[in-house]
Amino acid sequence: MTAVTRILPRRLRIFLIVASVLAVVGFYAGPLFSPARAAVDGETQYVLNTFSFLVWGALVMWMCAGFTMLEAGSVRTKNASMICMKNIGLYSIAGLAFFIIGYNLMYVDVSTGGVIGAFRFLYGPGEAEKALIGGDSGAVSAVVEAGYSTMSDWFFQMVFVATTASIVSGAIAERVKMWSFFLFTLLLAAFIYPIVGAWTWGGGWLDKMGFQDFAGSNIVHSVGGWAALAGIMILGPRLGKFRRDGTVRPTPPSNVVLVTLGVFILWFGWFGFNGGSQLALGSALDVTAMSHVLVNTNLAAGAGVVAAMLISRPLLGRMDLFATLNGAIAGLVSITAGPDFVDHYWAIIIGAIGGLICTVGIKLMEKAKLDDVVGAVPAHLFAGIWGTLAVSIVAGGNFGVQLLGVVAIGAFVFAVSYAVWRVLALSMGLRVDANVERLGQDSAELRIEAYPEFVLMPEQDDERE
Repeated sequence: MTAVTRILPRRLRIFLIVASVLAVVGFYAGPLFSPARAAVDGETQYVLNTFSFLVWGALVMWMCAGFTMLEAGSVRTKNASMICMKNIGLYSIAGLAFFIIGYNLMYVDVSTGGVIGAFRFLYGPGEAEKALIGGDSGAVSAVVEAGYSTMSDWFFQMVFVATTASIVSGAIAERVKMWSFFLFTLLLAAFIYPIVGAWTWGGGWLDKMGFQDFAGSNIVHSVGGWAALAGIMILGPRLGKFRRDGTVRPTPPSNVVLVTLGVFILWFGWFGFNGGSQLALGSALDVTAMSHVLVNTNLAAGAGVVAAMLISRPLLGRMDLFATLNGAIAGLVSITAGPDFVDHYWAIIIGAIGGLICTVGIKLMEKAKLDDVVGAVPAHLFAGIWGTLAVSIVAGGNFGVQLLGVVAIGAFVFAVSYAVWRVLALSMGLRVDANVERLGQDSAELRIEAYPEFVLMPEQDDERE
């Protein structure tokens, strides 16, 4: 041991050795990361793009948990278990329906300017991918040429349709029959949503005209909102929600902690929703654009919260937590159509207006005696329309085309959804029996209570207008 090593403490000697090794590694590895070698090769792009679809898709799937918490906390305790059943059921049914036929109708063989894709059952990887998995290394080039894995794209697209169905679930909670709702979800995921998707993201007639919707303010959220509005109108309000004298009976959330948790989960999942819609992760442009998308998403949500807080007292008579939470969702929905711009202050403006629209919309829904349990129509439909039109202000969209898309999609989805809800009501029945509604669907239908320690007391003063 030399004199120097004897003097230096042991930890300092270790630090100097590690630093020396890192310096040598950095000296030789530096050229690998120089600007001349910054671009990645085709196979690396394929890996990054595919990984992006899978990870962002998983994050969007987590939004189903957010919707579940939001809805379970918004309803009365006697219906919380049914909310859990509906949400896990709708995610599963929507995924199967989109795999069996929905994706093909939305993306496969959609002609330029067309209206619908292929009536073909099941979807799967191409021959090159099958060969590669089977051990044929010569298929790599053909697989890489596609830019991403076939099924990673399907997975990312599938979780969006599940989000659309979740919007409907909360709006018509506490009075819709479970199997009638599941059947509507099947038709929504298999046909209604894919047809709208074919018009737009699939390359159909609206896409040809230049309609823009980056991640689905209109294609996902307004579609869910229109379907929910039709269901609300057919079902009618919950017993006692509107008294005979026209006043509104307050039905505050049964668990504001769950509602708040649900909104935070949705906010978190929205980063996958909007960030993943960049649809690529293989270049500096992609990751730079993605960072702008995530920042704008976060700013819009925050602005929606603040705007809802400021307007809730003069409009609703109190600092309303429920309206504030919906302000976050409305801000997120509003920015979703065009979050890929550079001037971030526009995200604050768009999100704030979305929060205002949502809060006013909650009041208007009550005035019209339309019973939306979670405020889904104001947050997703009203804010979705605003966000779609806002694209023409900051993201280069044509206002006339954007407005045409809003009207065409709205008319189609509302008309078809209204007809489906009506047929369900006349055939298998849509609304639960009044006694079931009073007692709660948990006990009366599922025979499992979310809060078994509570004593169920059927409400005696319920009246239907």
